Amino acid sequence: MSLRYQINLRIFISSLCILLLGGSIAVWQARKSVDKEVDSSINLAVQLITFGFSQATHAPQTETDWLPQFNALKETRHLSIQLKQPSGEVATFSPQQTHQREKPPQWFINLVKGRHPKAEHPITTQGGKRLTLIIQANPLDEITEAWEESLDFFGTLLLLTLFTFLAVNLAFNKALKSIAIIVNALKIIETGQYRQKLPDFSILEYDSIAKAINHMTTQLNASQQENRALTQHSLAIQEDERQRLSQELHDELGQSLTAIKVMAVTAGRSSQAGAVGTRADIKQTTDAIISVCDHLMDVVRSMMHQLHPLVLAELGLKATMEDLLHHWAIRNPALELTLDCPDEVDALEQKITIQVFRIVQECLTNIVRHAQAKQATIKLEIVGHSIMGRTLRLQITDDGLGCAADKIKTGFGLLGMRERINSMDGELTIQTGPQQGMSIIANIPLK
Repeated sequence: MSLRYQINLRIFISSLCILLLGGSIAVWQARKSVDKEVDSSINLAVQLITFGFSQATHAPQTETDWLPQFNALKETRHLSIQLKQPSGEVATFSPQQTHQREKPPQWFINLVKGRHPKAEHPITTQGGKRLTLIIQANPLDEITEAWEESLDFFGTLLLLTLFTFLAVNLAFNKALKSIAIIVNALKIIETGQYRQKLPDFSILEYDSIAKAINHMTTQLNASQQENRALTQHSLAIQEDERQRLSQELHDELGQSLTAIKVMAVTAGRSSQAGAVGTRADIKQTTDAIISVCDHLMDVVRSMMHQLHPLVLAELGLKATMEDLLHHWAIRNPALELTLDCPDEVDALEQKITIQVFRIVQECLTNIVRHAQAKQATIKLEIVGHSIMGRTLRLQITDDGLGCAADKIKTGFGLLGMRERINSMDGELTIQTGPQQGMSIIANIPLK
């Protein structure tokens, strides 16, 4: 159901309720007005007739002469006046018919018409003659007037309702056009075209929505550009790693295996020749082969550690972190590294442990390259209860140069850390200041 239909339906229902309420009030007022008018006319007629008879002094006109003239007055048009003689004879004076008006519907007459019995009033003429005045009300004229007023009222209400419908629809046409523009823009944004911008609107509410959507698209476009740059950087790193591994395989493994092969062939030929000193040559060759094999094992172990630390799956996160800090401490003796890690982290899921290991690895790289720190602390803890939900909290703090919070460079390392933490539904917080070091805090929910 569209908004326009809902609003129009509510206006129609409200108008119908107003019409019913107004009709009830109009009928009640018309009935009350007719009763009041008829009663007033009867009282006025009685008083005037009584006064006329009592004030007649000289050769007055008889009642049959002036009562028809009185009965012809406009104010007595809905009264039927009769005079009853002492002898019982009744003289009827019908009201003068005015111009014929359209008769109201019978249902309206039944609703408005009240009960108006005959009113009998005794009067005495100047000559002492006693008469009985009989007045019968016929409120059809008053009901007709009430009907005409009701038609005017309902006609006015209908015009107001139509005007309201027109005004609301005109306002909604403008509003719905703005909504259509916003919806079309959102459909374009849905396809990934985040550079789509909404125009300014004259309606304040729609203009606020447009500005909010434009701000959102700006942020989405920036995030999209960052993700593209991060993807390109990751692909470049991947290619560099492949090139480096290929070079190491060619330089280290290829040359070493070639040397082993040459030494093995030489040793075989020497043993077949049976020359003097063969044992000594073979011993020297085997020692060289052992040395080359040890070197190959170190190279392979180093390459495997760079690709994926096997100790992480074999010994757990804590031992892997200790091994990582040991290697960094050997390469950077001026940097004091401290690890605070409970044993229970070894029970975490592997997808969490590898991400935490990479985050710590990236943080240590940044500290060594940029912070010029003397101390760095890595703290891991599990907070919360199993019933309420637990959280893995990782905090890496150094006493390096730091920087203003609003000037943190969003390099690929930081973007990579954010992506890793977001992939685990976690939150990343960075606290820093000039000459105050830096603290990176990651909260990762545990299922």
